[in-house]
Amino acid sequence: MVVQSWVWWVSVAVLLSFLVVDVAVIGRRPHEPSLRESSTAIAFYVALALVFGLGLWLLVGAGAAVQFYAGWLTEYSLSVDNLFVFIVIMSRFAVPKPLQQTALLVGIILALVLRGAFIAVGAAALQRFTWVFYVFGALLVWAAVRLVRGEPGDSQEFEQTRFMRWVLAHVPATSSYHGVRLVTRVAGRRVATPMLLVILALGSTDLLFALDSIPAIFGLTKEPYLVFTANVFALMGLRQLYFLIGGLIDRLVYLSHGLAVVLGFIGVKLVLEALHDNDLPFINGGRAVGWAPQLPIWASLLVIVVTLAVTAAASLARDRMRRGAAE
Repeated sequence: MVVQSWVWWVSVAVLLSFLVVDVAVIGRRPHEPSLRESSTAIAFYVALALVFGLGLWLLVGAGAAVQFYAGWLTEYSLSVDNLFVFIVIMSRFAVPKPLQQTALLVGIILALVLRGAFIAVGAAALQRFTWVFYVFGALLVWAAVRLVRGEPGDSQEFEQTRFMRWVLAHVPATSSYHGVRLVTRVAGRRVATPMLLVILALGSTDLLFALDSIPAIFGLTKEPYLVFTANVFALMGLRQLYFLIGGLIDRLVYLSHGLAVVLGFIGVKLVLEALHDNDLPFINGGRAVGWAPQLPIWASLLVIVVTLAVTAAASLARDRMRRGAAE
């Protein structure tokens, strides 16, 4: 897939325009979005991603579209799981409801910048060093093991962030919010507000999430343009999704297990692709290219869709049984 420079610039400009509109809306009227407002925005962003994938199908081909859909769905699912930790952070700092939108939006902007840098570094590394495929595959398998063994939504994940421990210990801050201001003056001294701490917590947490999500999508497509656009579309509407399904996340008890299956599958797929393309001196005298099976992208999309659908159905069924037993 050859992507011209002007396509990159136009895509970035159009996608950033949606972000600018978001910033303008929140800047003019900070508030807690209603159920209707959140649902409408999410439906719009999901439809936009589906239309973008359809455009890829018509202009580039089915392969690019399926890769985009698989990457977008995986990143979107990981973002939903990350919302649990965002809820913990908001609760930890007692962020007022009207200010949560601003904190989330700035956190999303930081996530876009950080993921953009990760994507650029990852793409360059994959082109120059074939062993990076094995590293990414190992990272994904380990991430899957961590999801099965622990609870990624546990508040301890935030408490154990070394960066935030350092910030809380060394950055003087006031305990009261001053609107959306990041710094203020107390007794003639400039100090941080809790809003700054919340934004730093969201940004640093998303940096940790990127260590799983970026290798995951590179396991589905090696095209940087598709990796970037899938990540941007996955982050679109995340702010509204936070308010829409805040109470639903607790009911998705098997979400981490489903994501573990997806990440583990992609990790194994990435290693198999590396083995398929690399010469291994200890197999057949070094003529080992093509010996490992190579899974088609449509199979990956099918595994992702079926796994997440079964996970959601099983979670909701267990929640209904638990509610019925409580009654």
